[in-house]
Order: sequence, then structure tokens, then C-alpha cells
Amino acid sequence: MSAYLEIKNLQIGFRTYEGNKQVLNIEHIAIDRGETYGLVGESGAGKTVLALTILNLLPAASALVNNGEICFDGENLLAKTQKEMRELYRGKRISMIFQDPMSTLNPVFTVGQQVGRVLQYHRGLSGKELENKSFETLEMVKLPDASSVLHKYPHELSGGQRQRVIIAIALSCGAEFLIADEPTRNLDVTIQAGILKLINELQRDLKISVLFIANNMGLVNVICKNIGILYQGKIIETGPSQQLIHNHFHPYTDALISAIPRDKSEKLKFASAIVRPDAAGGCPYYSRCPQAMDECVQKEPLLEKLDDSHQVACFLPR
Repeated sequence: MSAYLEIKNLQIGFRTYEGNKQVLNIEHIAIDRGETYGLVGESGAGKTVLALTILNLLPAASALVNNGEICFDGENLLAKTQKEMRELYRGKRISMIFQDPMSTLNPVFTVGQQVGRVLQYHRGLSGKELENKSFETLEMVKLPDASSVLHKYPHELSGGQRQRVIIAIALSCGAEFLIADEPTRNLDVTIQAGILKLINELQRDLKISVLFIANNMGLVNVICKNIGILYQGKIIETGPSQQLIHNHFHPYTDALISAIPRDKSEKLKFASAIVRPDAAGGCPYYSRCPQAMDECVQKEPLLEKLDDSHQVACFLPR
């Protein structure tokens, strides 16, 4: 049985003044129906590019899809036209929560108008039916006093409230697959916990699949069943979240986990600076790796199975 969303040999590049630059080179990602999958990597790793590729929202003028497939429920999304994506997939079956709700919401329209527009376009609702459904949508994300929030503008809401509105809009038309692109990035710790709990409850109650994107291993470990570590556009380690936390192999995964404070008294750990040139054609992490070997310069490690669920692109486990 194939995965609900499966990415195979995906290669994405961009046209630049210096020539074509490859940004993503993903061998394989598989997300089952009803699963929350975590994608972790530092800024610039290509996480948002992957999310936009799934929705076919990359800028056509500069983006290059060089190879690969993104199979969603048996259909290759890369083969769909913009019209098919707009009418059949975006909003209806696949939705996305963006990083910054303030830049996502339109400041000149009320929350009710913005939720209503989505429902009107995708479901054809109007009048009292539209108003009732907009109210139900906000209640679904546990916004207190939802009837009052409908008439407010985005600047009148807190950061946590705005993020809940974004989640409500994303799920208002019955989407089965949710892409959460660092949804707690600009929120304080207490609000982060509430948003994570909400996403977890919605995933369980609505039986949706979630691709949870973050740069914090501590966050994804809380709600994700499986995790993929992304570095310079490549998956370098993937497996069950608990296994990656306690029994990981890639030095970059170790650096991400070491940066998580265990308690208030523990100081943040930073990877020691390593001065080493990049290995052209070798391992992409070679210049920063504290355990680099001669083999790492000669060829690039590919994802290899350590067991049925754990894969790593590194020569060290041998």
C-alpha cells in the first residue's frame, strides 16, 4: 500500500544571475494517511520551497522542476495544471499555514470577510449559511467569543488569535492534508504550546495528515510520529521521532538535538566552529562535520536503511 503523500527523487532549482542553482534534492519522503510528519532544518535548508512545491506555488519564471514526483493519494501533483490545483486541490484537499499570520491576513478586511471569501469560493455558500459556517469554523479552532472575532480586523487580535484564524481558514473547506510551515515561529512559548496542542487535536479529531515544518527538534518531537532532517535541500536522516532523539547517527542531527536545553540550569550548546572547505561532490555537511573522514570528500552518502524505519545519509554508521 502506497503512502498518502509520497515524494520521489525531487529536484528543484532556481535560475540566478550565477546560473541555475539546485535547492532541493530529496530522494524519498512518505507520509501516511492521518500521520503528522516533522520536517526539521535550519533557515535556508529548503523547507518552505518544498511546501510551495507541493502546492505548485513556486514562481514559474525562476523555479525549475528538474525531476521527481509528488504523489498525493495516487495522483502526481507536479503533472497538474494551475487550474486543476486551484479547483481540485488547494484549499479543498491541501492547505497551508504560513509562518507569519500578520502578512497572510489582509489588514483591510475583517476576519469574517476573509473566512467568508474562502467558503464562498470553494463551497459556494452565501447569506446566513455563510455566516453560520464562518462562526463554526472559528469555533473549531477554539477561539473564545468567535462571534466577536468575526467582526474584528487582524491588528485587533493577538498573535495567537491570528494564528488560530489562519488555521481556521486552512481547514474551512475540509482539507485532508495540512502543511504547517513553522506555525509557532513568532509566538512566545506559552502560546506555542497552545497552537501545538490545537494542531494535534485537529489532526486527531478530523483525521487529517500534517506536514509540520520547523527548525526546532524539541517542537516536532512533541507531536510528530516520524521526522525527516533536511540539510541543504537533502534529507540526511529520517525515522521515528523517539528513535531519532535517542538513537540518531548523523552529526547534524546530533547538533540539532544538542541545542535543546534539557532544563533551566543547562546552557545552550553550540557546535564548535570548524574551518574546512566544502567538499565538491562529497558530503554536503563535510565543512561543518566534527567527525568527517576522507571518504566524505570523495563521494556523497545516500540514504541507507539502518532498519525498517530508520535511514541515514552518512558513512559513520558503517
